[in-house]
Amino acid sequence: MERRGARSTTGEEARNPSPLERGQFKIALCQLSVTFEKQRNLAHALHTIEISVEQGAKLLVLPEMWNCPYSNDNFAKYAEDFDDEDASPSFSMLSQVASNQGITSVGQSVPEWNNGLSYNSCCVFRPDGKLRAKHRKIHLFDVYIPGDILFKESDTLAAGNTPTIVDTDVGRIGIGICHDIRFPELAMLYGARGAHLICYPGAFNMSTGELLWELFGKIIATSGHEETMAIA
Repeated sequence: MERRGARSTTGEEARNPSPLERGQFKIALCQLSVTFEKQRNLAHALHTIEISVEQGAKLLVLPEMWNCPYSNDNFAKYAEDFDDEDASPSFSMLSQVASNQGITSVGQSVPEWNNGLSYNSCCVFRPDGKLRAKHRKIHLFDVYIPGDILFKESDTLAAGNTPTIVDTDVGRIGIGICHDIRFPELAMLYGARGAHLICYPGAFNMSTGELLWELFGKIIATSGHEETMAIA
């Protein structure tokens, strides 16, 4: 498996129309019920991916932090060093299933451990199982609503600082993670760089998520734009 040296692409244009431009492929948005048992989460994800491929999916999008319960207490416990095969079972499983099934896998955000810091990271794998790109969540979710919710990702996670756009066999994809979707400049940048699709794996809470999606639904319905988003 290719672990080091993977990078996103930003300038080159695809030589032929992508499957997304031709409207000729299926996207699977794999929703998962997460437990405290990592191996159980991996097995559930693998089973969901295999079913999706059987149903004709060519692009798989998993949720944010799909291998662990979403809390600051768990990020460090479940974090994986992607450069160490023995220490990254989630990374290894997704690489292997992409290769075995011949599909593009994107959006599988998991906690990453790197040089003493934890990140919320999304990897993109090619159909040969090699790492194509990695996006670290840029906009960490810190929220305080008196009497309702107090949560600060920044207490345990470090922020990424690089937009990620990658050419795949299904088209040019821009990557964001959850709270990144609330910053339109990122999507505008991806659009300017020719993205056919923007993927935002997310784990939204009920306190802010419901209002967000009501607003987003109104914006998308009235905008008339042709951009495509995939959100798991």
